[in-house]
Amino acid sequence: MANDEEFQEQIRQLGKLVAQLDDLPDSAAKSASGELVQLLMDVHGRGLERAMEIVFDAGDSAPVIIDKLGQDPIVGNLLLLYSLHPDELETRVNKAIERMRPRLRKLSCTIELEHLHESSVRVRLTTSGHSCGSSAGDIRSIVEDGMYEFAPDVTSLELAGLEETAPAGFVPLESLLGQRLVTVGIPTITEGAHDE
Repeated sequence: MANDEEFQEQIRQLGKLVAQLDDLPDSAAKSASGELVQLLMDVHGRGLERAMEIVFDAGDSAPVIIDKLGQDPIVGNLLLLYSLHPDELETRVNKAIERMRPRLRKLSCTIELEHLHESSVRVRLTTSGHSCGSSAGDIRSIVEDGMYEFAPDVTSLELAGLEETAPAGFVPLESLLGQRLVTVGIPTITEGAHDE
């Protein structure tokens, strides 16, 4: 049984191969390869669709089974690929946000869904002044990874309110001392010369 990392790598490899196929010059081989890929997608899609219909007909246990299929990282991604996932995009985006909240809270950051239109998402991030040295890059990584785990079909993710800032409490020494940093405590030659 393939693990999640292997599956994700296979999906990435598939994407690369399809992109390479698209980049080939037009030819009979390219056309036949494209038709083969499309036919395989159609056959697999129809098979998955039929499997979901069978599950729907399973009676009282159907909702539990469907939910498990949708939550499974491998099956769920396949269902997304074929537009068969049981959860709407908005539901999956909200699940992603809920899953991220405790982790972001530890970094003194809150997250709210600000806008969702088609497959574009904008979230609002708010950080307090006590972010324990966490960087905007760390927060960005948590949000992007968390969102794409639940909603890999999001095509645009905007993080409003996230800015690179200096760590809380840091004040550059130059701004406190100004030009005095160069002259304080350094004796000049003329000060010691007249004692002779």
